[in-house]
Amino acid sequence: MNMIDPRCGTSFELKKGQKLKVIDIKGEQVSDFFCFFKNDPEDYLSNGRTLDYLSRIFIGKGDILYSSKSLPMARIIEDTVGRHDFLLTPCSKDTFSIIYGDKDPHHGCEGNLLHHFKELGIHKESLPTTFNIFMNVLINEKGELTVAPPTSKGGDYVIIEALDDLLIGLTACSALQSNNGSFKPIGFEIMT
Repeated sequence: MNMIDPRCGTSFELKKGQKLKVIDIKGEQVSDFFCFFKNDPEDYLSNGRTLDYLSRIFIGKGDILYSSKSLPMARIIEDTVGRHDFLLTPCSKDTFSIIYGDKDPHHGCEGNLLHHFKELGIHKESLPTTFNIFMNVLINEKGELTVAPPTSKGGDYVIIEALDDLLIGLTACSALQSNNGSFKPIGFEIMT
């Protein structure tokens, strides 16, 4: 098993048919997932397209993740948690400044993803919404959002199958609120 240290990230290629297993090693730790098509980096993971085509905001086993050009990118084939977020953007320096009031903010998951995607030849200034694996966002009747502790326990996992050759970015989330007040590692495995 590969490990992403707390508040860090990584990137790699996932070939068509390969599966990515994302593991919450200790429990209550979010992992931000984002991807681009290898052969068309202008086409990338889209929460809007995915939520539109699935007609719901909670994503889980059996669901397809769609691209900005409406193409199927990946499918969730196993999910031991069943609660993830696809509404909120990756945490960033601005997140820590605006929400937490940090004077010297961490670069966050967005910074980690942007840094690691550069290693794969993708140069972006910002990212849209990531698929926030294990993140537990509650919505009340007024439409107000609350970031609650993840329901994931140590050893819980999600397996995502690539439906085309993809460039993947993955983090161990850097936001205290998302991870119930602590930072822990995320494990991952690439399976054929």
